[in-house]
Amino acid sequence: MIEVVIKDRCSGCGDCVEACPSDVLALGAGGKAVIAAQADCQTCLLCELHCPADALFVWPETDRVAGVTAERALASGQLGAFRRDHGWGEHAATHTNQHWRMGAIFERARLQAMDIAATKTARTEEGCST
Repeated sequence: MIEVVIKDRCSGCGDCVEACPSDVLALGAGGKAVIAAQADCQTCLLCELHCPADALFVWPETDRVAGVTAERALASGQLGAFRRDHGWGEHAATHTNQHWRMGAIFERARLQAMDIAATKTARTEEGCST
Protein backbone atom coordinates (compact mmCIF):
# COMPACT_ATOMS: atom_id res chain seq x y z
CA MET A 1 0.00 0.00 0.00
CA ILE A 2 1.23 3.51 -0.73
CA GLU A 3 2.68 4.78 2.52
CA VAL A 4 4.26 8.16 1.93
CA VAL A 5 5.15 10.82 -0.60
CA ILE A 6 8.51 12.44 0.13
CA LYS A 7 7.60 16.09 -0.44
CA ASP A 8 11.21 17.28 -0.73
CA ARG A 9 11.76 14.89 -3.65
CA CYS A 10 8.45 15.35 -5.46
CA SER A 11 8.80 17.57 -8.53
CA GLY A 12 5.07 17.82 -9.15
CA CYS A 13 5.32 16.22 -12.60
CA GLY A 14 2.10 14.23 -12.05
CA ASP A 15 3.42 11.02 -13.62
CA CYS A 16 2.45 9.01 -10.54
CA VAL A 17 -1.06 10.47 -10.54
CA GLU A 18 -1.54 9.53 -14.20
CA ALA A 19 -0.13 6.02 -13.69
CA CYS A 20 -2.35 5.08 -10.73
CA PRO A 21 -5.27 2.91 -11.90
CA SER A 22 -7.24 3.56 -8.68
CA ASP A 23 -6.91 7.35 -8.39
CA VAL A 24 -5.10 6.98 -5.07
CA LEU A 25 -2.84 9.95 -5.77
CA ALA A 26 -3.68 13.53 -6.69
CA LEU A 27 -1.80 16.77 -7.15
CA GLY A 28 -2.20 18.80 -3.99
CA ALA A 29 -2.56 22.54 -3.52
CA GLY A 30 1.23 22.96 -3.65
CA GLY A 31 1.40 21.15 -6.99
CA LYS A 32 2.97 18.06 -5.47
CA ALA A 33 1.57 14.55 -5.24
CA VAL A 34 -0.56 13.72 -2.21
CA ILE A 35 -2.19 10.49 -1.11
CA ALA A 36 -5.90 11.13 -1.72
CA ALA A 37 -7.42 7.65 -1.23
CA GLN A 38 -4.90 5.39 0.50
CA ALA A 39 -7.42 2.61 1.20
CA ASP A 40 -7.98 2.22 -2.56
CA CYS A 41 -4.31 1.39 -3.22
CA GLN A 42 -3.85 -1.93 -5.03
CA THR A 43 -0.10 -2.06 -4.31
CA CYS A 44 0.55 -2.36 -8.04
CA LEU A 45 3.65 -0.14 -7.69
CA LEU A 46 2.92 1.72 -10.94
CA CYS A 47 3.23 5.05 -9.12
CA GLU A 48 6.70 4.11 -7.89
CA LEU A 49 7.69 2.86 -11.32
CA HIS A 50 6.67 6.10 -13.03
CA CYS A 51 8.10 8.52 -10.43
CA PRO A 52 11.37 9.89 -11.88
CA ALA A 53 12.15 11.65 -8.58
CA ASP A 54 11.88 8.48 -6.44
CA ALA A 55 9.53 10.36 -4.13
CA LEU A 56 7.09 7.53 -3.39
CA PHE A 57 7.27 4.62 -1.01
CA VAL A 58 4.94 1.65 -1.40
CA TRP A 59 4.98 -1.01 1.31
CA PRO A 60 4.15 -4.59 0.21
CA GLU A 61 1.36 -4.88 2.80
CA THR A 62 -1.89 -4.70 0.83
CA ASP A 63 -4.66 -4.60 3.42
CA ARG A 64 -3.49 -2.14 6.04
CA VAL A 65 -1.36 0.94 6.51
CA ALA A 66 2.06 0.06 7.94
CA GLY A 67 2.76 3.60 9.14
CA VAL A 68 6.03 4.12 7.28
CA THR A 69 7.19 7.71 7.74
CA ALA A 70 9.17 9.80 5.29
CA GLU A 71 12.22 9.46 7.55
CA ARG A 72 11.92 5.68 7.65
CA ALA A 73 11.42 5.48 3.89
CA LEU A 74 14.52 7.61 3.29
CA ALA A 75 16.58 5.53 5.74
CA SER A 76 15.49 2.26 4.10
CA GLY A 77 17.58 2.84 1.00
CA GLN A 78 14.68 1.45 -1.05
CA LEU A 79 13.48 4.66 -2.70
CA GLY A 80 13.85 4.13 -6.43
CA ALA A 81 14.78 0.45 -6.09
CA PHE A 82 11.69 -0.70 -7.98
CA ARG A 83 12.48 1.58 -10.94
CA ARG A 84 16.14 0.59 -10.89
CA ASP A 85 15.52 -3.14 -10.64
CA HIS A 86 13.06 -3.00 -13.53
CA GLY A 87 15.33 -1.05 -15.84
CA TRP A 88 13.20 2.07 -16.13
CA GLY A 89 14.38 5.53 -17.10
CA GLU A 90 18.02 6.22 -16.35
CA HIS A 91 18.50 2.59 -15.24
CA ALA A 92 17.76 1.09 -18.67
CA ALA A 93 21.45 0.81 -19.54
CA THR A 94 22.44 -1.04 -16.37
CA HIS A 95 19.35 -3.08 -15.45
CA THR A 96 17.67 -4.85 -18.33
CA ASN A 97 13.90 -5.13 -18.07
CA GLN A 98 13.08 -8.80 -18.65
CA HIS A 99 9.31 -8.65 -18.15
CA TRP A 100 8.72 -9.38 -21.84
CA ARG A 101 9.94 -12.92 -21.12
CA MET A 102 6.98 -13.64 -18.84
CA GLY A 103 4.78 -14.39 -21.86
CA ALA A 104 6.76 -17.53 -22.63
CA ILE A 105 6.66 -18.62 -18.99
CA PHE A 106 2.89 -18.14 -18.78
CA GLU A 107 2.42 -20.05 -22.05
CA ARG A 108 4.47 -22.95 -20.70
CA ALA A 109 2.37 -22.99 -17.53
CA ARG A 110 -0.84 -22.92 -19.59
CA LEU A 111 0.30 -25.90 -21.68
CA GLN A 112 1.28 -27.83 -18.55
CA ALA A 113 -2.14 -27.14 -17.02
CA MET A 114 -3.81 -28.41 -20.19
CA ASP A 115 -1.71 -31.60 -20.08
CA ILE A 116 -2.61 -32.17 -16.42
CA ALA A 117 -6.31 -31.63 -17.14
CA ALA A 118 -6.18 -34.03 -20.12
CA THR A 119 -4.45 -36.68 -18.00
CA LYS A 120 -7.10 -36.36 -15.26
CA THR A 121 -9.89 -36.59 -17.84
CA ALA A 122 -8.32 -39.69 -19.39
CA ARG A 123 -7.99 -41.37 -15.97
CA THR A 124 -11.60 -40.55 -15.13
CA GLU A 125 -12.83 -41.97 -18.45
CA GLU A 126 -10.71 -45.12 -17.99
CA GLY A 127 -12.10 -45.62 -14.50
CA CYS A 128 -15.70 -45.30 -15.69
CA SER A 129 -15.37 -47.71 -18.64
CA THR A 130 -13.95 -50.65 -16.67
